[in-house]
Formats: sequence, structure tokens, C-alpha cells
Amino acid sequence: MTDTVTQSKPGAPIIDASGIDKFYESFQALFDISLQVMDGEFVALVGPSGCGKTSLLKILAGFEQPTKGKLEIMGKSVVGLPPSQRPTRMVFQKLALFPHKTVRDNIAFPLKLAKVDVAEQDASVTEMMQLMHLPEAYRTRYPAQLSGGEQQRVALARSMISRPSVLLLDEPLSALDVKLKKVLQTEIKHLHRTVGTSFVHVTHDLEEAMMLADRICVMRKGRILQNGSPTDIYYRPADAFVAGFIGETNLIPVQINGAAFTHPSLNCAAPMLEAEQFSPGHAGSSGLLMIRPELITMQTAAPQAGDDTCVMEGRVEEFFIKGASIQYRVIVDGMRVPMIVDVLGTAIPPADVAQQVWLSFARNDLYLLGED
Repeated sequence: MTDTVTQSKPGAPIIDASGIDKFYESFQALFDISLQVMDGEFVALVGPSGCGKTSLLKILAGFEQPTKGKLEIMGKSVVGLPPSQRPTRMVFQKLALFPHKTVRDNIAFPLKLAKVDVAEQDASVTEMMQLMHLPEAYRTRYPAQLSGGEQQRVALARSMISRPSVLLLDEPLSALDVKLKKVLQTEIKHLHRTVGTSFVHVTHDLEEAMMLADRICVMRKGRILQNGSPTDIYYRPADAFVAGFIGETNLIPVQINGAAFTHPSLNCAAPMLEAEQFSPGHAGSSGLLMIRPELITMQTAAPQAGDDTCVMEGRVEEFFIKGASIQYRVIVDGMRVPMIVDVLGTAIPPADVAQQVWLSFARNDLYLLGED
């Protein structure tokens, strides 16, 4: 298979963007964006609609140009270069397959443009079809004869056939049903592990970002709020917005005195936090203690609070059976919203609506955020 570019220097970022601003007339979509992507890394861009993640992806691809800032790919500036002159390929939400071309011709199209020998094209198409689990019999089919998932595989094969250094994915799975999406998420993960290309993936699906990415970049209103591993983003978020955006969570308002915390409904035998449990953005005498729903144990009898355990008492407002888990919403005095608790799914739910329950969790699982 033909390589389009040489490899970047070991240890150097394959994408190096810094100080990127983007204006659309008087509207500013991106503010001072800096992002590095290492060779072979999978980075997910997440955030609410209108946060700027697709604008950033289009700038990386060359479909948009930054108003200000530096953008290097493989150590060379690509500002002003069109997509065809960059070592990148993009898979769009709308796949843009050629309806009048066969699967073979759709996949081979980038090699045809590069005037690669037909025999080499055929060999590369065969390789990519095998990698994407497309049967050889599909070679002569047209896009209209394929399912949505098969069309996605063809689009991925076409984007990868010229061995780009960076694959850019703009929500390519968003229109698929849940079961098919799970299958293709596995295919994308396998593709990334197999070819070693750097991936930058825009998605609204937070579970998808957690499953696929080595690093997640959370954006809001044209700015990057946090950039880190899925574990860091989930358990050590930068602020309350990131905590609530990346999965459901509980935020308990507390008063802070040194390393000690207090809340009228929170019983901790030793209400103290370690230095690593304070978020960098926290300051002042109040804050929000974060605890994820799956880290809470729910009981129908009052437990004792141990040195490393905290307990809250409440009543069940509602519960939702989700199959593998049951999600409870528990009203606790002093909380503006119910506590969310995820317990393992059982044939008989452990508590009913209006029942008194006790919630316990390890003090070491708490993380203090600034009151935002």
C-alpha cells in the first residue's frame, strides 16, 4: 500500500496547534485553541452543540482556515494548504460516497487520483476490505445496495487506503442505531490499533469518547476546558461543567475549613480531604464534593460511618431499571437535586419509591470542585 507521507520525528507531536482563533465575520467560534496530538494517538473532541469542535476539526483538515494562530502537521505549517495537500483524511457524518461507483471504485478513488497503478489499487482495496470485514462479493456492489453500517465501513476504508498520518472523524456514527453503533465502535478501535494512524474524533456520544479515546478534549463556547485521559476527565474533572458533562454525577455543596468539609446531611467520621482531592480551580471556603453514582452503596438499614466512609440518609424519589443496572434518585436534605445512585441490576429492585435508604461511599472517592 502506498504511503502518502513520511513519519514524524519520534516523540514529536504529529499535530501541533497553538493560539488558534476563528472568526466567522463578527462571530468568534474559537478562542486561543492549543492542541497537540501525538503519533498514533486517539483524541476525542467533545462538548455541547456550538462549542467549536467541528470548526476545529475542519481547520485541521483544511476545509477552514484559522483567523489567527499556528498549525503544524508533521513539523510543517499547513496554514493555507487545501485538504488535498495535507497528510490527513476526513470521514464526514454524511459519508459522501459516490452513488454511481462500485465499492471497489469508491475505496480506490484516492489512489486513482494519485495515479497509482491499477494492480496496486486492487491489492490495496482487497487489504482494506479485509481490514473492514467487507466480503469480497461486495466489491461490485453500489452504495445503495449496502446497509448503513456497510456504507460506514466503505467510507472508513476509502479514508485509510492512502495511509494518511491523521484520520479525522466528524461524528460518522451518529445516525446509526445503538446496536450497529456498538459494532462499528469496535471496528474503529480495532482499525486504530491495527494501522497506528493518529485519530481525531468529534462526537456527542460521551460513552463513545470514553471507550475509544486515549485522550479527551472537552470544549465549551470555543474554548478548551480540559484535556486529559478518560480517567482524569471522569474522576478528576477541571470544574463542575466538565463533571456534569462527562457522565452523570453528584455534586454536594460543602463548607471548607482547611482540609475539612461539612454538610448538614453528610456524616463522615473523619471529614478530611487529601491534597490530591482538591481540584486546581478550587478556592475559598465553599465547594462542591463530587461523587460518581457507581461509587455509592445504597442500603435499607443504617450503616455505621467508618473512618474512611461517609453516609447520607434520604428517601427514594424514583428508580429506573436499565437492565445491567438500576438507577435510583434519592432526596437528601440540603441538596438542591436528588442524589443519583447506580446499583447492580437484579430481578427484584432493592428499594421502592418513598422508602428510606442510606447512601455510603468512600471518603477517598470524593473530589472537591470550585463552586461554579
